[in-house]
Amino acid sequence: MELDTRSVTSEPASPLNSPGEEKMEVACELSSSDFQRRDSGFFERGIKTMLSIRKSKQSLKKEKGKEDSGTWNAKRLLRTLRTYEENTSLACNGMEKVGELCEPIEAKPLSVMEINELIQKRQLLEAFASIKLMEDETISEWDSEKYSDNPQEFVRKSKDVDLLYNSITNAIWSIVEGTLEDPTVQPTMLTSMVTLIAHEEAAHRNTDSAARPGSDLLGRPRKWREQWREAINESARKRVRKAPMASREEETSWLDLHLHFLQEHLRKDLLKIKTSVKKCYPEEYQVCDTYVEAFHNAIASHLQELSREPLDFHEVYTLLDWVANTYHSELFLGHPELKPEVKTENLSLLLKPADWDRLKNDYIASAKGKIKSYFGNILRLEGKEKWEKEVHSEEMENLYHASLSFDIQTIFGEHMKLSRDISRSLETKMLELCMAELLEFIPRFEQEFVAWSTAQDSPIFVPHLVAYINSFHDLVSGLETAFHVNTEQLQKILAALTRNFTNIFLTKLRTKAQPLLKKILTKNWILETERPDSLAFAVSQFSEHLQHMREPLGQELLHEVHKYVVKEYVTQVIKPRWKMNRETRQKVSRKMSQEAAIIHNILIDQGSDADWLLPAIDHIANIIGEKKKDKIKAYVKELCQDYPDIRKEHVLAILALRGLGRATRAAIFRQARHAQESSDRGEGCTLFAEIDVPVIFSCF
Repeated sequence: MELDTRSVTSEPASPLNSPGEEKMEVACELSSSDFQRRDSGFFERGIKTMLSIRKSKQSLKKEKGKEDSGTWNAKRLLRTLRTYEENTSLACNGMEKVGELCEPIEAKPLSVMEINELIQKRQLLEAFASIKLMEDETISEWDSEKYSDNPQEFVRKSKDVDLLYNSITNAIWSIVEGTLEDPTVQPTMLTSMVTLIAHEEAAHRNTDSAARPGSDLLGRPRKWREQWREAINESARKRVRKAPMASREEETSWLDLHLHFLQEHLRKDLLKIKTSVKKCYPEEYQVCDTYVEAFHNAIASHLQELSREPLDFHEVYTLLDWVANTYHSELFLGHPELKPEVKTENLSLLLKPADWDRLKNDYIASAKGKIKSYFGNILRLEGKEKWEKEVHSEEMENLYHASLSFDIQTIFGEHMKLSRDISRSLETKMLELCMAELLEFIPRFEQEFVAWSTAQDSPIFVPHLVAYINSFHDLVSGLETAFHVNTEQLQKILAALTRNFTNIFLTKLRTKAQPLLKKILTKNWILETERPDSLAFAVSQFSEHLQHMREPLGQELLHEVHKYVVKEYVTQVIKPRWKMNRETRQKVSRKMSQEAAIIHNILIDQGSDADWLLPAIDHIANIIGEKKKDKIKAYVKELCQDYPDIRKEHVLAILALRGLGRATRAAIFRQARHAQESSDRGEGCTLFAEIDVPVIFSCF
């Protein structure tokens, strides 16, 4: 595309360049603009339209025929500029040195190359005045039908005007982008640009976007203020993209570092705008607000791109935290040095609601795996550092202690605090996630602990069992107090775990006590070859650990131990034995009473409240050693009254130990049954109902 290098007064070409060289240089410089990508065909189409309406312009041509068109238009431009200067003098007074720049600029008829040189030298006001003079002359010549025989000449001159205007547009973009790129601000350049925009708006005030028939190039407003605003937007986008960003392979904290660089660099840019750039513009430009909005939109677009990257748990949180907490804080837009010019209350959301919700969901999804791994680490450390190495449980305030409750509440606390810093809704989701993972972890922990305890008979089993029950009890109260969480489902799971642990404990106790229990009423046992307190000693080795269990759990489990020992003792006693003479029965009676006292004293001293179990063995011992039948009847009556759950089979089996016949046994039971029916023993105190009766008891 060629440009007309002739001046509007047919000025000769520059002596430094031939006309051909001059055309080539100017065309090369102007063609660099992005605004020149237009279809040249519309010029030719426009000519035909303009020729068809020439006649409608005859009246206008007659009115202006007495005056040279170029001179008249130059005067019109100067009058327009003076009028605008009078109307905007107050605004100009608000800019540094703007008074000098608001002086009228003489419009000189220059060549295209000369005007372009002014633009390259940033003498934009002089260049604009000359371009406007060229534009007005071309319009005047068109109105005088100068181009009726040569429409291509009109097209060429129209293009020259348009390209020169576009070159000024490029200069405006360059000035705006250089404002933040350059180390220092050039107030003269900025105020000159503002004055230029004002002059252009005044010059094209009464024209629309297609003022000339058939052409949208001549006489239309150039909307340089809009271009200025778009240049700021583009400058902001470039500044955001320039923030250093390492790859994930280079730096694991790449996102955190990138956002730090972004806020530091852009905060300095905003401070520069507040202190140096703002005073170069009239108040109507709202420079700070315009730049803040531009940066805001650029950052929003950039964060949207980042949010769609495959981010891990920490990276998602870094992005959420930066948006929720850092962006408006004193670290960035809320920095004290930026106040009060930088306002954030009217800014739109930094991330769209859909993107924000997606990020929060990504965070919860990533946290699920992270929290599951934390619980897995707890289980692994318990196994490797305590079970395998047989490390005894710690003791705090006379209670066996495990770190489970503290570790789990720490997981809850840290993740909920982080989530609460983002939003309350995210905190709620995080609490739900932590609870779900905890409810899944407890059965897994129980399974691993039971498997370990089954595989080996370790002396640390009972202390750890007690410590874990204590810890889970603390966990429930801790979650309710600190996090106000509904623990109903958790309590059900922990109740089942406690029952399972109790059963395991009693199984271990049975393993220890069973050999001693089987010796009851054997000849060696009667001859006292075993220590009288051997059974109680074996039981105490287990039950003493229950003193370090949190109440009421410790007392409840000790009650179970107490009941288990008495029940198993009675079970062994009523099994069919050989026939004993009176002397042997008296020895058995004394030894049973002695052992009963030892067992009860140890368990009561350790904290058992099951004193209702005390008479069971004594009643049986009295029945076995008693000579008189009347007293035997009294003892049986007391037994039935103290233990209303005792059945006929139990009574007959006990009487068989005494060596009484079948008829006598039946008669004694009939007399004692009334006492059983009138017993006021409370519910829950059942002993004999859980004891199997021997199939054969009449061998005696």
